[in-house]
Formats: sequence, C-alpha cells, structure tokens
Amino acid sequence: MTLYSPVGFQRSRSKLCCVCGDEIGRREDGELFVACNVCGFPVCRPCYEYERKEGTQCCPQCNTRYRRYKGCPRVAGDEEDDDDDNDFEEKLDVKSHRDLGVHRSAIVPSENGDPNPLWQPGGPAYSSFTGSVAGKEMEGEKEVYSSAEWKERVEKWKERQEKKGLAPKQDAPAQDEPDDMLMAEARQPLWRKVPIPSSKINPYRIVIILRLVVLGFFFRFRITNPASDAFGLWLTSVICEIWFAFSWILDQFPKWFPITRETYLDRLSARFEPEGEPDRLSPVDVFVSTVDPLKEPPIITANTVLSILSVDYPVEKVSCYVSDDGASMLLFDTLSETAEFARRWVPFCKKYSIEPRTPEFYFSQKIDYLKDKVQPSFVKERRAMKREYEEFKVRINALVAKAQKAPEEGWVMQDGTPWPGNNTRDHPGMIQVYLGAEGAHDVEGKELPKLVYVSREKRPGYQHHKKAGAMNALVRVSAVLTNAPFMLNLDCDHYINNSKAVREAMCFLMDPQLGKKLCYVQFPQRFDGIDLHDRYANRNIVFFDINMKGLDGIQGPVYVGTGCVFNRQALYGYDPPVMRKRPKMTCDCLPSWCCCSGGRKAKKGKKKGSFEPLYDTTATNKKLSRRGGKGGPVFDLEEIEEGLEGYEELEKSWLMSQKNFEKRFGQSPVFITSTLMEDGGLPEGTNPSALVKEAIHVISCGYEEKTEWGKEIGWIYGSVTEDILTGFKMHCRGWKSVYCMPSRPAFKGSAPINLSDRLHQVLRWALGSVEIFLSRHCPLWYGYGGNLKWLERFAYTNTIVYPFTSIPLLAYCTIPAVCLLTGKFIIPTLTNLASIWFMALFLSIIATGVLELRWSGVSIQDWWRNEQFWVIGGVSAHLFAVFQGLLKVLAGVDTNFTVTSKAAEDSDFGELYLFKWTTLLIPPTTLLIINMVGVVAGVSDAINNGYGSWGPLFGKLFFAFWVIVHLYPFLKGLMGKQNRTPTIVVLWSVLLASIFSLVWVRIDPFLPKQTGPLLQQCGVEC
Repeated sequence: MTLYSPVGFQRSRSKLCCVCGDEIGRREDGELFVACNVCGFPVCRPCYEYERKEGTQCCPQCNTRYRRYKGCPRVAGDEEDDDDDNDFEEKLDVKSHRDLGVHRSAIVPSENGDPNPLWQPGGPAYSSFTGSVAGKEMEGEKEVYSSAEWKERVEKWKERQEKKGLAPKQDAPAQDEPDDMLMAEARQPLWRKVPIPSSKINPYRIVIILRLVVLGFFFRFRITNPASDAFGLWLTSVICEIWFAFSWILDQFPKWFPITRETYLDRLSARFEPEGEPDRLSPVDVFVSTVDPLKEPPIITANTVLSILSVDYPVEKVSCYVSDDGASMLLFDTLSETAEFARRWVPFCKKYSIEPRTPEFYFSQKIDYLKDKVQPSFVKERRAMKREYEEFKVRINALVAKAQKAPEEGWVMQDGTPWPGNNTRDHPGMIQVYLGAEGAHDVEGKELPKLVYVSREKRPGYQHHKKAGAMNALVRVSAVLTNAPFMLNLDCDHYINNSKAVREAMCFLMDPQLGKKLCYVQFPQRFDGIDLHDRYANRNIVFFDINMKGLDGIQGPVYVGTGCVFNRQALYGYDPPVMRKRPKMTCDCLPSWCCCSGGRKAKKGKKKGSFEPLYDTTATNKKLSRRGGKGGPVFDLEEIEEGLEGYEELEKSWLMSQKNFEKRFGQSPVFITSTLMEDGGLPEGTNPSALVKEAIHVISCGYEEKTEWGKEIGWIYGSVTEDILTGFKMHCRGWKSVYCMPSRPAFKGSAPINLSDRLHQVLRWALGSVEIFLSRHCPLWYGYGGNLKWLERFAYTNTIVYPFTSIPLLAYCTIPAVCLLTGKFIIPTLTNLASIWFMALFLSIIATGVLELRWSGVSIQDWWRNEQFWVIGGVSAHLFAVFQGLLKVLAGVDTNFTVTSKAAEDSDFGELYLFKWTTLLIPPTTLLIINMVGVVAGVSDAINNGYGSWGPLFGKLFFAFWVIVHLYPFLKGLMGKQNRTPTIVVLWSVLLASIFSLVWVRIDPFLPKQTGPLLQQCGVEC
C-alpha cells in the first residue's frame, strides 16, 4: 500500500511489482530480478514471462523489447541462436540500479526510435497488462541490507512463492500445468476498458461538429432576418433557440468519449480467494435507508434486506445497516422477523444459486424455475421455502395492520418497556444488532452477515438534514462497529438483483492501480413493474445507457443516489493519492545553477505524493461542539493508539492534532481512529458492548455541530438532491468514478408509473438542481483550480441548469398557437439558401440521434419516450421547480403541491390508469388545448381564404403538431383507460371550450375578409 505522510514519502521494505503488486523477488544467483536493463522498471518474473508470451513483449515504461533470461522459454522474435551466451544477463547490480532509477535522467531511444525517459520512482508507467496508468512507486530504493538480511528476505520470498505455487518446492515434482495456468489467470487484470468501435463513434463526432457549423449559419440567418410584422414573436423565438443550443452543447459534449467496461470475476476469485487459504476480499458495509414504513411497505424493505444477507460474498465481510429515520416500531419488528426468516432463506439461496435472491420477485417470476437445476431435493425445498415465505408475509401484514392505529399510551415492546420512538421528533438514538458473529446462525449452523437496526437521535431545535443526515449517521455507526473500507448504499425499494454485484464493484476498487483513485463505483438503475411501452420514460434508458457511458470516459459518472459502492476514504474528505509527474528531460552535462537543469532540483516546498494538511494546526482553538446525547465518549484516543501500534495508517494523524481531528470529525476517539485505518478493520482488543455505546454517541443529534459533516465530509447538505452534490465534491478533489454495467442488472427497484407521481418525482429532482444552482457549490463557479475536468464540469452544469430550460420551452410551445391564431409567423419568407440551412439543421438533428442510438444500443422507442417526457416534464415539473426553488432560497417560502388519488383497477399496471389531480397538470393541459384550438383556427382560416393561404400555413402547422405529438402521452394520461374520463378533465374541457368559443367568434373564420375599401349602403343622411 502506498502511504503518504508530512515527513515525505514512506518507503516500504520490499520491492513490489508495478503490475500485480507482488514482490519482485530474486534471480537464481541471488541478485535482484530486473526485467528491463534500460529503465529498470520493477516487474516480477511471472509478469515478465506473461508479457513476453501473451503481451507486447515490451517494457511498459520505456517500450523497449524484453531480452530473454537464461532458462526462459523462447518466444517469437527472439534471436535464433542456440548458444545461451547470447541470452540476456543482468550486468548491473542492485546499487547501480538504484543509482540509475533515482539519480540519472536520460533519453533512451525505443525500438521505433522515439525518445523515452528512464523510469523514475513515482513516474507513471503505461502497462499493457491493464491498459491504464500504473503509477506505482519503486519502493525501497535507498535501503541497504546486510548479507544476512538479504538471505532472510530471500528465504521469506521463496516461502511465499512456494505457498502461492509460483516456485517449485525442493525435492518436489514439477507443478501441473493447470495450476500454472490458474496463477497466470490470477495475475491478469480484473477489468478492461472497451472503447466504442471507431466505425460507430467517429461518424457520430463528425455529425456533431457539422451540426455546430450548421447552427452557426442558422443563427446568422435568424438574427439578420427579423420578422418585421411579428417582431415580438421573432425575438422570443430567437432567445429560446439560443438557449436550446446552449443546453444541447452542455448535454452533447460530455458524450464525446463513451466507453464500456468488462470485469473478470474468475480472476478476482483466483487472486483474492485462493483455494485452501483465507480469502482476502475487502469487507463491505451495506446501507439501506427508510423513513416511513407506512409509505414504504415493510415487506419491500424486508426483501431488500434478504437480498443483501444472501449476497454471494464471504459472510464475515458483509454487514447490513438499516436506517429508520421515522423511529418506527413497525420496522423494528419487521427486521426481527426478517432476521428469523433469513436463517432459512440464505442457505437455500446459496445451496441452489438462485437469482434474484429476494423472495418476492423470485417466486413471482414467470419462468421455468427448474432450468439448470439438477438436485432432486430442489423442488421439495423450493415448495417448503415458498410456503414459509407466504407465512412470513402474513406475519408482516399483521404487523402493518396493527400499526395502522397507534394506541394512546404509545407502543410497548415485548419486554413491557415503552417504545423509545413513540415521539418521532423527540427520541434517543437506538441501535439493535440482530445477526452476526455473536448472533443467531442459519439452520445449517453457519454464520450469517451482520444485520443492524439504526435510528438516530432526534430532538427539537436541531437540523437533521433528512436523508443526507441519516446516511452520515450510518457512516459513523458502521465505522465504529465494523469499519469496512467500502460501503454500498441502496434505497429500501432497490434490491440486489445480481448476487455477484459486490464482486463486480471489487474488480475496480481492489485493482492495485485504479482502486486507490476511485471514490465510487456506480451501477445503472433498472426497474420492475413498468408497463411495456414505458409511457413516461420511467426507465431513464437514455440517461443510464448514453449519458453515463459518456461520463465514464471522462472522470466518471455522477452519483445517482442508490446502487453505488463508495470508498470510505473519499467520503471522509481526503484527497486521492497524488501521482508523481514524469520528470522533465534534462541533461547531466549542465551545471546545477543552469536554468535548463532546473528539473533536477528538488523543490523545497510541499513534496509531491503527500496529503496536504486539511487544517492549520496553529489556528486558534474554538469551542468544542456540544453533544446532544448524555455522557461523553466511551474511549480515549491515547488508549486506542496504544492498541494500534504497527498500523501505518496512523501516519495520517501527524497531519492534525487531536483537537483539529475533533473539529473535523467530531468528538469520538473511536471514529477518529477508524478514519486513519485505510484498509478498515477494528482495533485489537475492542469490547463489542463498548463499541455499541460509542455508536450511540456518534448518532446523537448534536454530534455534527461545529464539524465538517455535511460540508466537506460524508453526504453534503444543502439540497434535496444530495447525491449530485456529494459526487460533485469528490470529483472536484480529483477522485475518479467508474460505471459498471454487468450483463445481469446488479440492482432493481420500483418506479412510479402513474403520471402525477412521476411528475412529482421529477419535480423533486429539478428542485434539488435549482437549490444547487443558487448555492456556493454551483458548478459554474465552484471548484476552479481543482482537479475537475472541463467536460465533467459541463455535465455537472447541465444537471443544475436544465430546469431553467422550462421557461423558454413553455414560451416556444406557445408560439405555434399564437401564430395560428394571429396569422403571423416567426420566420420571414425563406430564400433558397435559407431553406438549405433549415434542411441541414433538421437532418443533422436526425443524424445525431440515429448515430447515438447506433453506438449505444438504445432502442428508438426508448429514445422517443425520452424526447416526449423532456417536453412534458419541462412545461410542468421543471417549471414549478424553478419558481419553488426561487421562493425557497430567496424568500424562505417552502411550497408543496398536494396530490389527491382516485381508485384504480386491481389489474396489471392498474396504477398506470390511476388519476391523481395536481397543480402540475395545468400548464401542459393548457398548451394542448390552445395548440389544438390554433390548428382548427388556422385550417378554417385557410379554407376560407383560398389556395394562396395554405403555403404559409404549413410551417405553423408543423410546429403546432410538434407540440401536440410530444404531449400525446400526457393526453393519454389525462384521459385514463379506454373511455373513462375523470370528472376534473370534463370540467377543464368545458372551461377551455368556452374560451375556444370566444376566440372563434373573435376570429370569425367563415366571413370573407375585406381587402379593399369598406363599402356600406348609404343611409338617409348620406
């Protein structure tokens, strides 16, 4: 592991291979093994042999072809000479190689004649083994060992090699070929990057550039040719079109470098789970958040928990934490029942390798469940398990029915004590451990993953920060109780659909080269229970399969709130390990004072590869934050440090004094110590009961006061969409993220398929974006001078400005109706050249969409549904979010839109036809009516005025039909199922029909329009 400290880079006492991370070892003559005699890049012998046999046969650093060692098999390209004297023998001893790697800097030509710098410790190395920057340090460069120490090190190395099967034991037969192949497989990369084929991506990029050019000429024509008879309409349309172009650029260019990734789970198992040895996979803490079990059905939460407990991962490495932010006894009892049912469900899942491992969806699958099953006992056990699950559901339903009416004296627990959470806004913190090493085992006597119920303390007068605050409480509790280095967060309705999902994430997070630079691995969201046509684009296929792939090629995807595996160190506000840059090319012949040799001078300032102090230790001491709970911390920092002797992670504590630690992380020595342990784990000799008391302390409501929680640490406060803000802060620090799309979806959840519920979901997202736009974390002005890439900034800017597109979109959708009713148009008479630019613009828009679908694999139906809902959501939810956000941030007025329900049929997708009236439906309904009125009025006027008026009418009708077609799913949602029309729609229709009648009379379409002088019959007084 590469660690950094304020006194400089701490070198380990062993040389490590920059490809696989194992020790390099020594040659037969006792000398250090050096694969490349040109640059001295550290590679162990197995990786050297694999690169010669299967790879490019060249050094990953200097691109010089590897020479053959004596005894190594020949490969294609070796000199055809049977005399072993021509084989490569290392002529430089260890000391000379240290001098070569540390004190020399030269230009060495590669085989193709290009100059390559010698490898320097800390310099990035480009390896064909993984296709990514290695960046490993050549450790132990300046250490000198005595002969006895070297002999001892060699003996230890040989023992490790024999244990791993890489070197034959003395007086032992040669290893079998399958074992060699297995070890070779384990040394290969755990993942690979799969770029989009150039035949698909290059035409896409060309069309984007052409579309930019066409847009330039289009706007030149639009601005230089105003419509004099409709100047107001023309000006409004041009402003709208300019905003649309700006929004398109923000959305389009982050998709310039789309990539996909593949993982190799078999290599992960071969490397970290060798047969006959303890597994070395990293522990994972899984977070599940819920608020109100009456709105979020407990049976759904129970299924999510069961899928976590039965995941395909070592049971001692998995811990599940369920956050109950409503302090509900219903959820407490549900988890108790779930823990008991898991004792039978988990072994059943693992015995028969079933998928998915959530019983509700497994038993409801309409597939042949006997496929690939060969055990005769499977049918009998499956029937018994299904019966037990149905009994489990009945018990949960009984709990729900009992919770519908709370007793006046409050809930009472089974032991007769009052439930501490009877007052949901004023209650102490609660933690209950159900399963784990000290808990109940399954029916086969095997250990189960740890299951922990957590309800943080709440008191009047404290800010609790909703979901973000609950997630930060889980971070602290898990750090005290288990302290896994990685954390998976899920919504209560998102279950694990692929039992190997955690292993998929570990292929990236445990990669020796990429893992230390990753803040999280994001999975796409997939959903159950959505109608086949996906009327309201609930699946979000375009975002998850196009936009997120594009971001993965830049700095990584955005965090979407669920289905994400975090690096705990990234959430703690630490910067990623800094890679040393390749040294500048200088020559040794110039004096040290020469400006040309400035690259040789060591900078006296901050050393590269070290963490910057997060706080100034000379700052004045501030008053410590008060605690919301009774009593102080259970542990003392000095006592814990005594039990952690030998932990190199404590070097981070040199950055700050204990007081500065407390100002940053809060007053918990146990939690502070956990932040210093980069690989996770608990200090030796800790008492579990004392840890639970400390966990209660870290979820007290006053723990975060005067700390960096929610500002620089954990989930960031300040927006209802805390996910976007949290990921943005990590990317600004220089962390990278990865998008993982396994063939079997990792997680699945539920989405609102009803129109009103869907609009309110979009309203919440858009409101969060507006809040971020009006905060100090706005990507337009935050994070400059950091490590956020420009295209990544474009993507984040798009996520916070898209709600403001609703204003020009609403105006643009109104313009066709106004033009049809007034007889005016926003575009003057077109010339032949102008017609060409209009046609080129439409063709480029179509071509961009078609080519985007071609490289992404998204269906045209999903793309079209996304386009339709962009208009529907833009003129309704996004519009209200803008005004609601402005009122909330600027005026402090918090407004809510109520949703009322009417009964729906109990049939498949019955909720799709459930009508719920909400204020969000007014703008799109009005747009539909006025555009339909405009079409009728325009056609009537053309019929009345003859053939000459049809030409100008076609352009107006085209724009009106564009609006109506995009709003068609909304119209179907209003009309309900078949001929059922809700009463509210009838009332709206009567009101709008009256308006239409008045407009019709005003237009008077069937009377001929007089173009000459007005002729009237003279009266008596003529």
